[in-house]
Amino acid sequence: MQPRLVLRDFLSRQRASERAPIKPPDMTTLLPPTTLSRPSLLSISPAVAPRLKNSAATPARGVRWQGVLGIDSSRPRRRQGRCRAAVVEGETGTQEDGVLFPKEVAADGAAKYDWQEEWYPLYLTKEVPDDAALPLTVYDRQLVLYRDADGVLRCHEDRCPHRLAKLSEGQLVDGKLECLYHGWQFDGQGKCIKIPQLPDGAKIPRNACARNYEVRDSQGVVWVWMSPSSPPDAKKLPFFEPYSRPGFTDLSTVHELPYDHSILLENLMDPAHVPISHDRTDWTAKREDAQPLAFDVAERTARGFAGHWWRERSPHLRNALRFEAPCVLTNTLEYTDKDGKEQCFSAHFLCRPAGQGKSMLLVRFGSTATSPLVKVVPKWYLHQNAGKVFEQDMGFLSSQNEVLMREKVPTKELYLNLRSSDTWVAEYRRWMDRAGHGMPYYFGHSTLKAPALPAVVEQAPAGAVAGISASFPAKGGLGTPHAPNPTNRYFRHVVHCKGCRDTVNKYTALKNAFVVLAAVAAAAAVLAATRQWKAVLLASAAVLAAASYACGSVVSLITTNFIRTHRRL
Repeated sequence: MQPRLVLRDFLSRQRASERAPIKPPDMTTLLPPTTLSRPSLLSISPAVAPRLKNSAATPARGVRWQGVLGIDSSRPRRRQGRCRAAVVEGETGTQEDGVLFPKEVAADGAAKYDWQEEWYPLYLTKEVPDDAALPLTVYDRQLVLYRDADGVLRCHEDRCPHRLAKLSEGQLVDGKLECLYHGWQFDGQGKCIKIPQLPDGAKIPRNACARNYEVRDSQGVVWVWMSPSSPPDAKKLPFFEPYSRPGFTDLSTVHELPYDHSILLENLMDPAHVPISHDRTDWTAKREDAQPLAFDVAERTARGFAGHWWRERSPHLRNALRFEAPCVLTNTLEYTDKDGKEQCFSAHFLCRPAGQGKSMLLVRFGSTATSPLVKVVPKWYLHQNAGKVFEQDMGFLSSQNEVLMREKVPTKELYLNLRSSDTWVAEYRRWMDRAGHGMPYYFGHSTLKAPALPAVVEQAPAGAVAGISASFPAKGGLGTPHAPNPTNRYFRHVVHCKGCRDTVNKYTALKNAFVVLAAVAAAAAVLAATRQWKAVLLASAAVLAAASYACGSVVSLITTNFIRTHRRL
C-alpha cells in the first residue's frame, strides 16, 4: 500500500475514534450539586474528646441520591473550558429522594423571606467605644453605633438629614451625636435637638432627624433589627444555650474580611479544608488527618438547616452543626472527658454582610473545659493566631468571590461538590435558592440575583491628613499601617479590638524607651574611664537593644499579615 493511502486510512480511523461516545469516568465520590457542605475551624481531636456523649455513629439519613454528578440533561452543558469528563452530553441527571422543603413555601418552592426582618450581629459589646461613634454596614445600609451619656447603645442611619454627611465622622458631645459638617446634634432616638445656625426663637424642623434602628445587647453581642416598618421580633433574636452553662468561657474576636459573607459562611461550614489549609496552625490541624467526612442532614426549615458530621476515622466524635438565618452558624461538640465529666465545646460564627465583597465576622470559641495554656498564653497571642487562620484562607476565598461575580451563574454550574466533604456547602446554597428572593443579592445552587448596582469602593485621598482621618474607624491615628485596607491585619482586626490596640501601644512605647536607653548606655560606654564600666555599659546597651527588638517583634506579630512560606518573595 502506498504511504499516502496508509496515512489517509490512519487519519480516517483517528477521526472516527474521536466521534465515538466517551464513557464517563468513575466519579462515585462526587456529590450531586443538590447537597451541602462546610463546617468550621472545629477540628476536635480524639485526644481532646475521649468519649462522645452520643457515640452511636448512625449512617447519614434524610438525603439519598441516584447518579453521580447531578447534571440535569435538560439544562445547557457546563461552560466551555471544563475538563471533557465534566461536559459529557446525555448524562443522567441526579435526583434526590424525599427532599424536605419547608412547609411555608410558595408554589415555586421559594419560602417567604425578607432580609430586613432579621437581627444582624453588629459588634462585640465589649469592643464598642465609650467616647466615639462607630460606622458599620449591613448589606448596603450604612449605620452608626455609639453609647449615649448613660452608656446605652444607640444606632442610626449613618447620614445627616441636613446635607447627607456621615454622622460617624462626628463626635459625641455630652452623649449626643454631633455632625462634623455643621454641628447638628441628635439624641438617642435620632431627633435633632440643636442646630447652631438656627435663628433665636426658630423651631427645629420636625423632619430633621436621623432614622433610628433598634439594637439589643444579648450574650455579649450587639444586634440590630433592620426593618423600618415591622417591630422587632424577639423570637428571632439568636440565643446560644452553651453560654448559660456553668463554667463556660469563650474567646471572642472581630475580623473584617474582603469577600462576601456567603463565601465566608461556606468556608466556616467546611471542616474538610482545615487539615490542609491550616496545617500545624494549632495542635488540632494536621495535613495527614485529611480524610472523608460523613454527614447527617436532620432538619431543613425556611430559616436554615441542621445536622451532624463526623470523620470517617473517628465516627464516635459527632459535631452538631446549625445554620440559622440570616447569618449565624454554630458548631458544637459534646463529650465526656477522662474524668467522666460532661463537657461542651462550641463555636459561634456571626457573619454580617457588610456590602458587596465585604463581610464582618464575630467569632466566638467557647468551652466548659478550660485548658491551662489559655490561662498562661496572653490574649493578644490567641488573637493574632485567629488572624493568621483567616489570612491562610483569604487569597483563595477572595478569588472565589471574584469568579462568582464575573461568571454570574449559579454555583451548580461552577462547583464540583464532593459527597464526602461538601454537604453543608450544597445545603447552604440550596437554602439561598429558597430564600434568596428576599435578599438584596445572592448566588444560590440553581438560581441567583446579581447586585443591582456595582460595589462602591471607598478610597481616601493621598496625604498625611487622609492617613490620620482614615486610621481607626472610630478614632483617628497616625501611620501608614493604619490606613483602611481589608487585606491588612491592623485594619481587619486590631482597630476592632481594644486589647490588641492597647498591647500595640504598650509595646511600641516600650520599644522606643529601650531604644533610647540603649543609645544612652552606648554613649556612656564611650565616655567611661575604665574597661570594667565600658564592658558593663556595652552589655547593658546590647540587652536593651535586644529588649527593643523583642517589643518590636510583638508589635509586628500582632499587626503583620501571615504569608505562606512558598508564597514569600
